Amino acid sequence: MATNHDEYIHSLFGTEEPLLQDVTESIKGNGMPAISVKPEVGRLLSILVKMTRPRHVMEIGALGGYSGIILAGALDKEGSLTSLELEQSYATVAQSNLKRAGLEDKVKYVIGPALQNMESLYNAGQRYDFFFIDADKVNYPAYLDMAIKLASRGAIIAADNTLQGDKVFDETVSDENVEAMRAFNEKMANDERLESIILPLCDGLTIGRVKEEE
Repeated sequence: MATNHDEYIHSLFGTEEPLLQDVTESIKGNGMPAISVKPEVGRLLSILVKMTRPRHVMEIGALGGYSGIILAGALDKEGSLTSLELEQSYATVAQSNLKRAGLEDKVKYVIGPALQNMESLYNAGQRYDFFFIDADKVNYPAYLDMAIKLASRGAIIAADNTLQGDKVFDETVSDENVEAMRAFNEKMANDERLESIILPLCDGLTIGRVKEEE
């Protein structure tokens, strides 16, 4: 029997599909960090994509393709996913897993520093309807700034690990990742261009919507 809300939610919504179990094993087998989104977070992301029906989705941090499969799999026929990944070796694993899922035609991988590539995509006139941020934590505030620049009206911005093991509200912790996440969450809460909320799901999922111009 579950003894807290995390265990209870996981018992109900944490079932992992066999394909995603295989992705988890491929990540471990390739010596990559086991830091993919939790199944219950993935379920929420899938629901959000299906509800909002974005045409263009951007993922910051591909890792082994776990979240990419969830995002691309929830897209309409016309939808596409742009996945930004620093490491070519990670993107290669992710691309293989997306191919196994039959979703390779929906995904384009952009390799290199995400902020640099986001700037290039912005200058090229690209705009996106949904963002999922799950990369290096110290750059979350900068990723948010760029996501807002790249966002179409009404775009959704979601970010994982925004509670940092509940360290964000522990004033004794001054780790650079935690400090960056505090700044990210405060911007999500206070930027007048956004309407946002933090959900205490797993390690925290912050979700915002870019307001439409009046």
